[in-house]
Amino acid sequence: MSTSTARIVMRDQNAETTGEVEQKLSFLETIWDSATFRKTLLIVILGLIWEGYGRWLDNPLLFPTLTDTLVSAWENIRNGVLPARAWASVQVLLIGYFAGVILAGLLTVLAINTRVGSDFLETMTAMLSPLPAIALLPLALIWFGLGNGSIVFILVHSVLWPVALNTHSGFRAVSQTLRMVGRNYGLKGFKYIGKILIPAAFPSILAGLKIGWAFAWRTLVAAELVFGVSSGKGGLGWFIFENRNQLDIPAVFAGLLTVIVIGLVVENLIFRTIERRTVLRWGLQG
Repeated sequence: MSTSTARIVMRDQNAETTGEVEQKLSFLETIWDSATFRKTLLIVILGLIWEGYGRWLDNPLLFPTLTDTLVSAWENIRNGVLPARAWASVQVLLIGYFAGVILAGLLTVLAINTRVGSDFLETMTAMLSPLPAIALLPLALIWFGLGNGSIVFILVHSVLWPVALNTHSGFRAVSQTLRMVGRNYGLKGFKYIGKILIPAAFPSILAGLKIGWAFAWRTLVAAELVFGVSSGKGGLGWFIFENRNQLDIPAVFAGLLTVIVIGLVVENLIFRTIERRTVLRWGLQG
C-alpha cells in the first residue's frame, strides 16, 4: 500500500470516528438548551404555585390568586390608571438613574486621575453607601419640598455609590499590560479611558449599572409610598398604597406585578442586549 493510499484510509477512518462521536441534539434537548425557554418555564411554574396557594388559602384579603390579580391588572389597564402610574414612575426613575450614573462617572474619572479623587471616592463610598436612601426622606422633604425633586435626590443617592464603586473597582482591576499598550499608543485623558479602561472594565461597569437600577426601583416605590401620601399623587408606589387603604388587595398585587414585569423587561431586553453586544462579543465573559 502506497503512502498516499494509507493517508486516504486514515482520513476515512477519522471521518467515520468523528461521525460516530458527534450526535445531533434532539428537539427537547434543543429547546432545553435555550435560556429563554428555561426562564419562561420557571416563571410559569411560579405562577402555578401562586395560583395554587391562593386557591388553597381562599382569602383574597391576604393573598389573592394570580387569576384575580391579572383580572384586576387588566381592569386598571383598560381604564388607564395603571399605565399612567407606571409611566409616572418610569419618568422619575430615568431622571434619577441617569443623573446618578453621570455623577458616578465624573467621580470615577476624577478618582483614576488623581490621588485626592481616589481618596475622596473611597471615603464617601464607605460613608454613604451603607446609608439607606429611604433614611434621607425627611431631609429631602426639608430641602426640596414635595414633588419629584425630593424623589430624584434619593434616587441619585441610591444609584451613585454602587455604580461608582463597581466602575472604580473595574478600572483598578485592568491589567498593567493593557495600560502599557494604551500608553505606548500615546493615549491620555479621556481617550485612554474610553479606549482602554472602559472596554476592559465593562463587565464591572455593567454589574454596577444593574445594581444601581435595582436599588433605584426599590427606592422609588418606597419613596412614592411617602410622597404620594403627602402630595396626593404619585406612581406605582402611590397606586399600591391607595389600593391597600381601600382593601383592594388584588389591585395591590397588580401594582407589585407591574414592578416585577418592568424589571424583567429591563433586565432581559436592555441589559441583556447590552451584554451580548459588548461583554460576550468582546470575549470578556464566557
